[in-house]
Amino acid sequence: MTQEQYRLFGAEMSPYSVKVRAYLRYKGIPHRWVVRSMDQMAEFGKYAKLPLIPCLACPDGTGLQDSTPIMEKLEAQFPEPSVRIPDAALDFLSALIEEYADEWCNKHMFHYRWYYEPDAKSAALRIAQEVVPAGSPAGAAGQMAPSLEQRMVPRLSFVGSGRGNTANAAFIERSFIRTAQILDAHLGERAYLFGARPAMADFGIYGQFKELLSDPTAGTWLRGNTPHLVAFVERMEDPQALGDFEPMANLMPGLSRLLRDEVAACFLPWSDANARALAAGQATFSVHIDGVDFTQEVQKYHARSLAEIRRKYAVLREDARLNLVLSDVGAQRWLEG
Repeated sequence: MTQEQYRLFGAEMSPYSVKVRAYLRYKGIPHRWVVRSMDQMAEFGKYAKLPLIPCLACPDGTGLQDSTPIMEKLEAQFPEPSVRIPDAALDFLSALIEEYADEWCNKHMFHYRWYYEPDAKSAALRIAQEVVPAGSPAGAAGQMAPSLEQRMVPRLSFVGSGRGNTANAAFIERSFIRTAQILDAHLGERAYLFGARPAMADFGIYGQFKELLSDPTAGTWLRGNTPHLVAFVERMEDPQALGDFEPMANLMPGLSRLLRDEVAACFLPWSDANARALAAGQATFSVHIDGVDFTQEVQKYHARSLAEIRRKYAVLREDARLNLVLSDVGAQRWLEG
């Protein structure tokens, strides 16, 4: 196996960038972290088909984008230590929770980062400090930050939030608190979501909650209320295998709560409604979840990711143990499409 170095173009403020970086660290894959600053845009453009991070520049000169496909491709090349769970049913649940983290917990992260003015100002300044060219005059980041804030705050609509949209804001924050409390209780008994070593789901949850911890409002709440989740995020900075994955019976008390109260009750109905609206050519859609009529713009990427998790489920749709879990938490009907 080649030991040539990969280069990961990313940013500390990007949940998907730090997600892939943690994966590379866990796998022991030689790599160099490259902040996609203005100085690096030309080099970044050689490998990126889209102006999105993370982008992994491979030793063979090709580039990979999108965190989950990057990790899945590398997993085939670097199989150990594996993040795939030998139990196929649990491995699918790991993929489902990773999907939930990437597509739904990102609502929590983006909302808290840009909804409240102190958080938005903090985020804009930190982003500016990363991207300004080397050698810029003192104060350049501070001068850039207000324009970044002005550009990002309107994008709250992409996650269904927005200043003035108090109903959706309250819904997103309620979902965040519930998710954090469930994860904290579950992680109080184990190092990682599925036992003593990280699975795909851990990297997805880590990426979003690392960013939430870095922002004033969400970070303060997490540190005051979820010590086990905070410790997990810190552990995932440089994750290590401490033992084996646990059997399903050990994991289900905690994971079932997450799957029932968040994945099946909120994320999958929203994702299904988004996909249906896209297919119907709608610009916006509304779905009744958790007692709220949640309305937002249609998101094309989310429809593709739902199709992919449904494809993964179709491979295992005859797995009786998996179907029992999915049926019990109310997720199966959404995965059947």
